[in-house]
Amino acid sequence: MTALDAAPGEGKSAAEDEWTENRPPRRGLPSLELREAWAHRDLGVVLAQRTLKVRYRQTMLGVGWALLQPIAGLVIFTIAFGRLAQLPSDGLPYPVFVYPAMCLWIYVSTSVSAAAAELPQNPHLVTRVYFPRILSPAAAVVPGLVDFALALALTPILLVAYGVAPGPQVLLVPVWMAAAAVVAFGIGTWLAAINVKYRDVRYALPFLLQSWFFLSPMVFPSSLVSDGWRTVYALNPLVGLIDGLRWSLVDGPLPPPADIASLMSAVVIVVSGLYYFRSAEVSFADVI
Repeated sequence: MTALDAAPGEGKSAAEDEWTENRPPRRGLPSLELREAWAHRDLGVVLAQRTLKVRYRQTMLGVGWALLQPIAGLVIFTIAFGRLAQLPSDGLPYPVFVYPAMCLWIYVSTSVSAAAAELPQNPHLVTRVYFPRILSPAAAVVPGLVDFALALALTPILLVAYGVAPGPQVLLVPVWMAAAAVVAFGIGTWLAAINVKYRDVRYALPFLLQSWFFLSPMVFPSSLVSDGWRTVYALNPLVGLIDGLRWSLVDGPLPPPADIASLMSAVVIVVSGLYYFRSAEVSFADVI
């Protein structure tokens, strides 16, 4: 039998017999591609550094704004809610009670706003180059941690002035700061994906943040909420964060078991935000 008589394909190499099969995407949840995002983490660091460098450029006070905002809020809330309204403060001096919550709120609100606006403000990042888009909201919540830490650094002055001494749980303060960053990232991821398609977010966000502020135990203790509604109230992820930060930093009451709902709520927000962002990401370049 000659080579011409051989069966088709017998004289071909294995590489020549291979082919690529293209299938439609599977239905269901998209892949999060977190390994890819981690592999490009250096780009996320660069984005965060860029934001940090330009944050206070050409400002007279510079980094002083990180201290002025919580101090101004402290004075206003102490007068309005501590002196005039005489709201309870879990046995703590009202300035000591309200300051950690004020610092946390400033960080979370500014970081959520930054994460929501990052992609629409930089469309060239979406249309000209490829990178894991999830790095954009992730990098947006990092720079504010510097301001958060600087603001909390003033807390010892209040503790000395009012004779309050925190316990060993003060070592958990970085844990609550990291948890605040996770919550800001989760909510910012949702809003970032929605904001690319619907620019109504920038108009609705101030109202949503203002409502979130008053629904959180910022100027009043969460203990005012009755036991029957405590778990429902703790579905607000800021409830557990504020209670935990007060307990760690200024020796406030131990967070109640109901605050576990805040942890569960934060996990749901982050995971669902990641999946929604990934499902919407495929159309970012078309609609931005």
